[in-house]
Order: sequence, then C-alpha cells, then structure tokens
Amino acid sequence: MDDSSSTTARHVLFLNWRDTANPEGGGSEVYIERIAAELVAAGHRVTLLCAAHADGAPEETNSDGVRVLRRGSRHTVYARAALTYLAGRLGLGPLGRRRLGLPDLVVDVCNGVPFFSPLYAGRPVLALVHHVHREQWPVVFGAVMCRLGWWIESWLAVRLYRRCRYVTVSEASRAELAQLGVDATRIEVVPNGTPPVTGPALPRTDHPSLLVLGRLVPHKRVEIALRTVAELSAELPDLELVVAGQGWWEAPLRELSDALGISDRVRFTGFISEQKKHEVLSSSWLALTPSLKEGWGLTIVEAAARSTPTIAFRYAGGVAEAMVDTETGLLVDDEAEFTARVRELLADDVRRKAMGEAALAHAARFTWTATGARFAELVGRLTAARR
Repeated sequence: MDDSSSTTARHVLFLNWRDTANPEGGGSEVYIERIAAELVAAGHRVTLLCAAHADGAPEETNSDGVRVLRRGSRHTVYARAALTYLAGRLGLGPLGRRRLGLPDLVVDVCNGVPFFSPLYAGRPVLALVHHVHREQWPVVFGAVMCRLGWWIESWLAVRLYRRCRYVTVSEASRAELAQLGVDATRIEVVPNGTPPVTGPALPRTDHPSLLVLGRLVPHKRVEIALRTVAELSAELPDLELVVAGQGWWEAPLRELSDALGISDRVRFTGFISEQKKHEVLSSSWLALTPSLKEGWGLTIVEAAARSTPTIAFRYAGGVAEAMVDTETGLLVDDEAEFTARVRELLADDVRRKAMGEAALAHAARFTWTATGARFAELVGRLTAARR
C-alpha cells in the first residue's frame, strides 16, 4: 500500500544502528523508541531498521505498532539498510510497495557514522544527531579509525546532508553542528522527554550512596566515580557506589575497583529492570554523570524526577541543559572539583534536599507527549511539500 493516498498519516522509517533490545542500547535508542511510540499514538506508521544482535532477538518484530527490522551487524547494518531499502523501492522486500509501502520520511540517526540515505532514499531525509563525537573518536578507536570517523562525521556527512533538515536534542548540539558547517536554520531542537514515575515513593539509603546509571563504555568515564569513592572512603567509611548498566567496558572498571581497594563499596548491577532503576534512582543520595559527552542527559532528568540531584561536567554537551546548575545539580570543570562537590553535597543534607525538590519541578517540564508532538509537527512539515 502506498501512503500517498492519506492526507494525515505518514510512514516514518528510522535508520538506527541499535534498538532498545540490543545489550548495547542506550539513551539514543530510548529516544527513538519513545518518539516512535508517540508517532504511532498520533496515527502514523513507524518502521525501525537496525542491527541484529546475538541475544536471540528475532529478525522482525511488531510491537505496539512499531515494526522493527533487524539486519546485519554493528558494522554491516549500514550496507544492509541500503540494500533492504533499495529492494523495497523495487517492490521486492519488506519496505516495498507490495507489502507496506515506502516511507514518507526517512529519519537517518547519525551516531558518528550516518546511513548515507540521501544517496538512495528518494524520499525526504531528516538527519537526527544527538551530539557531535569529536571527543569520543580518540577514546574509543585507534589513530586511523579515529581520523576516518571524524572525517566522515565532520566533513563528508555535512556535505552529503546539505539539503536535509536536522534534528537534535539540545542547543549545545545545535551549536556544534553549526560549527561543522550545518546551516543553523536547518536544525530543529527536540529534547528528550521523561517518562512519568509510576513506582511508589521510596526512602533514601541510611548510608551515603552514589549512583552511576548508563552504558559501560569508555567515554562514560565511570573511572572518575570510582576514584571519587576511593578518595572519600577514609572520611565516609559506609559510602556506597552503585554502577547500574551493562557494556563491554565492565571488566576494566571492575579491575580498577579492585586496584583502588574499593570493591566492597562498589556494586555492579548489570542490566536492571525499570522497577529496579526506579529503586536505585529513588534511594541514592546523589547521581553522578562523569560522561565526556552527552547530547542531552536523559539519566539526569530521570534522577531529577525522583528528587535526586546530579553532578556532571560543564563541558559535556547537553548536560548543562538537562539541569539547572546550582539549583537542580552541580556542573564542574575538572575531576578535582567533581570529587570536592560530591563531598560537599553528601555532607549537606539541607542543600541536597533543596536541590532534589528543585530537580523534581524541573523534570516535570520534559514529557514524551510534548516531545512527540514537536517531532510529529516536524514530520508533517517535511512531508507536506511532497504530498
């Protein structure tokens, strides 16, 4: 069926390298999943094409109206996406006219490497960039791949998508894209939402407690949180750090924990359910976001929704917009200040509680319903001319 017969409903195709079922999925995947759900609720049709993964997820699923096609691996998904789409244009595959209709809009999620969809889509393309990866390339890759990746992101992609609209999640990311040469008038900012808190109110731990929530990868810099605990251990003998999340960098983090002599103070939880996430966000005294770079800071607002303030780095992109510095949390400039501010807030119950109350009010500003509506309005504008 070809969607062109409808005046309101659109078929939106997201190209992303992962989905939330992927063990390495993170905030970017949550954003796509929640936006997709809101678009479906608004009457649109959504397909997500992403990489397959080894945990047994089927090649194709259809949950809550979002059709997920898993093709290729982490590295081959880009080529498989192009081949699948081109087969669909010929009416031969799952995106073809004979089955579900070609999309009205392709949302190309550029996680450092884009899908190069303007070369083959034949439809309007919206480039979704959470943040620029300038700082992350040398942290994750060697010299050659670092230079290649940065060239693709900072030079090639800017030129390939020069006729496309962009969407990002923060003004900080918008400014970075503009510095690369993307016309700022072509960039829309649609920030993350925050799901409503459905679990019961829970008490804080009876001992000082810290939380790092997110994927365990090098650029999240959980090492800084571990070194902070090591430095404060003598003055706070019952201090605990919960590291909630999974990722390929867990083994080095455990080794560092052992080397620092704080293994009895650090609890690695691995993947946690939504209920468990609510528990650790609610019970912790402080949340820590030592990440090198974030497009937004989803976990900061999730913590705020449980009245838990966060400490993060001022230069780390969108985190400065996910909180209000000195009111709902603290932004710092270096590791020494990071540790000092953790020490101060753990010792100041009155200030910490006041920050938590302000954080709760701040988090209420960001809802997925509002975010989805803004994204749907953007979808409508980008597809109206073609229709």
